[in-house]
Amino acid sequence: MSTLPPLPAEPDSDEAARAPERPRGRAAARLLPPTRLTGPIPWVIAILIALVVIAAAGGLALGNLAASANAGLSRAISVQVIEPNPDLRPARGAAAARLLTGLEGVQAVRLVPEAELTAMLEPWLGEGAASGDVPIPALIDVELTRPATPGEVARIEQALAAEVPGARVDAQGTWLGPVEDALAALEYLAFGLIALVALATAAAVWLAVRNAFAAARDTVEIMHLLGASQRQIAAVFLRDVVREAAFGAVLGGLAGAGAVWLLGRQFAALDSGMVSGGGLLLGDWLAIACIPLAGVLLALATARITIALALKDML
Repeated sequence: MSTLPPLPAEPDSDEAARAPERPRGRAAARLLPPTRLTGPIPWVIAILIALVVIAAAGGLALGNLAASANAGLSRAISVQVIEPNPDLRPARGAAAARLLTGLEGVQAVRLVPEAELTAMLEPWLGEGAASGDVPIPALIDVELTRPATPGEVARIEQALAAEVPGARVDAQGTWLGPVEDALAALEYLAFGLIALVALATAAAVWLAVRNAFAAARDTVEIMHLLGASQRQIAAVFLRDVVREAAFGAVLGGLAGAGAVWLLGRQFAALDSGMVSGGGLLLGDWLAIACIPLAGVLLALATARITIALALKDML
């Protein structure tokens, strides 16, 4: 009669309690040592964010300057009454001013005093500006209720031709065309610099995360065998990336904002009407304040993609 093999002895309860539990899931992922971005990457991010803040402030200020100049001159025209006889010139200028005042669409008319014209021309003409040898036309500044389009200019010229022959009408906004083109080019250059710096930031984070992942490759493989998922492993790296990128972004944002503030004080000291139109508004400062956050999000997205590709190749 055959005998059954003996049953294995049940482990003692104390021994079972002392037996180590196999780490799985989140517990295994926590065994991955904290990783830091290799090299001075947080400081590099700080420098790049500071450059972005300065470039963005410059682009926004140039846009405000162009908008302010265009708003101030788009409805302004100047009328020159050319009269060689200095005795008839004041009367013809006054007649043109009265006619302009009664025209539809004219908001304000100012006949520039002759003494003011002489003072403006004296740096270029010297004593000849006040001698009377040079015929200085009567000048009238006109502000319209609507933009000074070519049709508006032609309408005013036609109205003046009947009573003030030879009067010349110029839209002041046309003089601003080359300046607006130059400001637009500088504005595009500033935002192009922002795009290049963003690419440089993404490249720096990509290299740093790859190096950090390569240094912890053996540990990552062991943790994966112990039950940690790719998502949990990636979360450990992303946590450190966000921490150090946030440090660099905040530091760079503060440094860039300080530089912009100092530059703004220097330009404000010039006390120039055109420069004052290029100041930053509240909305501009809010947009600048979002730059560090955008830098952190860019670093996070770059790190997430880099880690996902590295885990895919390794596992």
